[in-house]
Amino acid sequence: MKDAALRDEVCRVGASLFARGYVHASAGNISVRTDDGGFLITPTDACLGRLEPARLTAVNVDGLQVSGDLVSKTLSLHRAIYAADPDARCVIHSHSTHLVALTLAGVWRSDDIVPPITPYFVMKVGHVPLIPYHRPGDPAVADLVAGRIGQMRDAGTPIRAVMLDRLGPNVWHRSPAEASAVLEELEETARLWLLARPEPLSAAQIDQLRRDFGAVW
Repeated sequence: MKDAALRDEVCRVGASLFARGYVHASAGNISVRTDDGGFLITPTDACLGRLEPARLTAVNVDGLQVSGDLVSKTLSLHRAIYAADPDARCVIHSHSTHLVALTLAGVWRSDDIVPPITPYFVMKVGHVPLIPYHRPGDPAVADLVAGRIGQMRDAGTPIRAVMLDRLGPNVWHRSPAEASAVLEELEETARLWLLARPEPLSAAQIDQLRRDFGAVW
């Protein structure tokens, strides 16, 4: 995708997430990998509902800002995710209400913040581990997330999301639209879990999703 189109897509996804309540105020950020090996990322304290394409922060392959507004303090985490998962082309971080509430109330377990309660969660999201609390922007989180990505990949269950305790999820995929879909499915699954506490899908039901749809669980 050309630079102008990529900028427009980041702004479109940001506005959509904001309008539907998946992000609020100036919380959250979006980044994309560019064809030259660098990145575009939403500026620090930017409202995702009012992004301007020309003001997105451009960062080169070495992580140095080359244009745009002041770079987000989460850049190191985004870059660590891209380095750990070469297929990632977009990373989204939000402070989604039900996901943060879940960490306050108590997640299902540390390796899976919510159980596999719907087929689309299993197929579209997969395992989501909890990353212990660190202050916003703490560089130690980047190493923890990269390490967890590697561990899950080596175990044969690659992930496309982690949950930062008391802060919110980081999700990634091949495009802003696909990353946004992961975030939405994850947030809605957390909402369902908090509302109903249903039984997880059975092992046989998950095996069927593996066979019929290639689900990785």
